[in-house]
Amino acid sequence: MRLKIASWNINSVRARIDIVQRFLVEQAPDVLCLQETKVVDGSFPGAMFDALGYTHRVLNGQPMHHGVAIVSKVPLTHDRRHDWQDNGEARHIGVRLPNGILLENVYVPAGGDVPDPIANPKFGQKLAFYDRMTDWSSGLGEPTVLVGDMNVAPLECDVWSHTQLLDVVSHTPVEVDRMNALMASHGWIDVGRRFVPPPERLYTWWSYRAKDWEASDRGRRLDHIWTSPELAQHTTGFEVVRPARNWDRPSDHVPLIAEFDW
Repeated sequence: MRLKIASWNINSVRARIDIVQRFLVEQAPDVLCLQETKVVDGSFPGAMFDALGYTHRVLNGQPMHHGVAIVSKVPLTHDRRHDWQDNGEARHIGVRLPNGILLENVYVPAGGDVPDPIANPKFGQKLAFYDRMTDWSSGLGEPTVLVGDMNVAPLECDVWSHTQLLDVVSHTPVEVDRMNALMASHGWIDVGRRFVPPPERLYTWWSYRAKDWEASDRGRRLDHIWTSPELAQHTTGFEVVRPARNWDRPSDHVPLIAEFDW
């Protein structure tokens, strides 16, 4: 079974439905995992997806904030939702693909602006989210693909300036340690860095604040696709769709695509 799986923090699926449509037409993934959909399940814009053949959908929505979704051309089963932040926010949806492999779509909290869990409770919630994910991950016994906005750029070459961002939420040592613990808990394979090895730079997010994001290129790799160790040999391709950052009313994140041959 050959599958093309994409992941994208869309920053409101209804506001950016036109570029989602463009992406699906141009790239034709079999499965698209969305984060930050910002819509309740009953208002999800399903008509466009149906028209393009993405008739299988599993949604975990929330009004105005958060929200995750998986849309697919292939059947999906075993709808699962984990509340790793322990506060009811819609940040995870999991399914089983037709070949039996699990697909987990996650939207990790950004963590606010101050990297101190006492001064900034949002940062503490982010660290707790990672700890709960790590507990879940350590008990995984089935081949799994994990995708989403992880809101951590772990490597020096995952950010535009390692030294200037060491104290900036998303690249602090404590966050990187949490991500490394999560990776070690299951032996996860980082698909992006399997195909684009360090020290080559690789970004998936650029701030809206930049006057010219492309010229300054002050990016970070906040979005990831990981696989269980036994799936690494079945991963045949990987791409960050950087041009999408220039599309009409873009998200500040761009899509990632991984290809598999199982």
